[in-house]
Amino acid sequence: MLKKDAHNFADVTTPADEPSLPQSESAHDRATQSVFDRRTLLVQGGRGIAGALLASAATAGAQTASNPPVAPVDRGMVEGKKVEFPAIHADTDLPGGGPPNADPADTRVGFAVLGLGRLSLEEILPAFSACKHARVTALISGDDSKAKTIAAQYGIRSTYTYETMEQLRNNPEVQAVYIVTPNSTHREYTEAVARLGKHVLCEKPMTVSAADAEAMIEACNKAKVQLMVAYRIQYEHNNRYLMDMVRGGKLGTVRTIHAVNVQNQGAPDQWRQIRKLSGGGSLPDIGLYCLNTVRAVTGEEPVEITATTHSPADDPRFREVEDLVSFTLRFPSGIVASCTSCYSAHKHADLQVMGSDAVAHVADAFNYSGQKLTVSRRDGIAEVASEYTQNPSKQFALEIDHFAECIRSGKKPRTGGAEGLQDQKLMTAIYQAAQTGRPVQLPAMPGLDATRGPALPPLGLG
Repeated sequence: MLKKDAHNFADVTTPADEPSLPQSESAHDRATQSVFDRRTLLVQGGRGIAGALLASAATAGAQTASNPPVAPVDRGMVEGKKVEFPAIHADTDLPGGGPPNADPADTRVGFAVLGLGRLSLEEILPAFSACKHARVTALISGDDSKAKTIAAQYGIRSTYTYETMEQLRNNPEVQAVYIVTPNSTHREYTEAVARLGKHVLCEKPMTVSAADAEAMIEACNKAKVQLMVAYRIQYEHNNRYLMDMVRGGKLGTVRTIHAVNVQNQGAPDQWRQIRKLSGGGSLPDIGLYCLNTVRAVTGEEPVEITATTHSPADDPRFREVEDLVSFTLRFPSGIVASCTSCYSAHKHADLQVMGSDAVAHVADAFNYSGQKLTVSRRDGIAEVASEYTQNPSKQFALEIDHFAECIRSGKKPRTGGAEGLQDQKLMTAIYQAAQTGRPVQLPAMPGLDATRGPALPPLGLG
């Protein structure tokens, strides 16, 4: 947990605005005040606020003989281009998160955000402020007025419409494009962005069919650009730690998994309720979180799927798309996963993994925030539930930074095009099982993580 600094430097003003000390104050008071005088911050401005504070602390030590020197554990040290601090807590306590050590702003990978709907404005654009390796350098929208309004809010210099986005080709500040548009448009925009020589980060679901997904992969391969699907849960820390626990055998032998993701949709004319734009109802929108996360937790691919769907006949929200989908996945190891998505129930997101030795539970598993991992197991004569507390992770920032690092290094993303294509194939099988009322058998895929890129770095608690 981060603690507040001992001093609070607030309300920094210019010298002209600086109020003078009352005449009644002594020379000693004025000398003490000058140690952390606001003017010191301004004089040191070229070196940044952090530099000014360090310089002020050094001045204080020089002027006041009774002040002991600041220890390295408190001062920190510069290593390469990062500032690091030695551990301050005993081994019995969790370490702090440490400084973010972000890249200098002008060296970060530049992203254009294509599509300025709710998700972009409420989650994705704000997330860039937490990114260490990426920044927004352009916006693309069908509404030029909206694009310019948002650009002004964020200090973004370049805006384009869908008709003028061809000009991105000549913008060196944009290396990648984050596509955040209705599902059925993902193929069109991915192919267009690839032709411009820009890398593609595409929101999930990847598209509306396996054929479209294959075409997107081919387009990016032909253009020699990276393609990643934004499966944020695979980067969220609580879910990642659960994956590590399962793979490491900390729950014993996993027998079954339950995943639920439901919410109560409102307006029937929103694009997610229109099949031509969405490709389906709750399954490709929120049921996909259950499907993809269960696959990521086990590392396996299902060999059998059963499913059922239901939609109220008199509800205008479901004239074109399904409401509830319940599906079961059987994996080669014997694990059986039961998954449910629904568009007409009070919002709830939950993931449970039942092993022979312990049960793990992630509350709010698929939400944008609020995840909490709990593991229950026997301890002598008691059943003990351990809560794994981690620093909150900004999911969108984590996935964006991962893609930025892949662009720089040339390494394949963890959730590339093959991962999105596999989910498209499995969703097709889920609909088929629901329509026919019969199980769908699938060919076995040998090994773990057959459709994923290189593993992410080990995740420690912190």
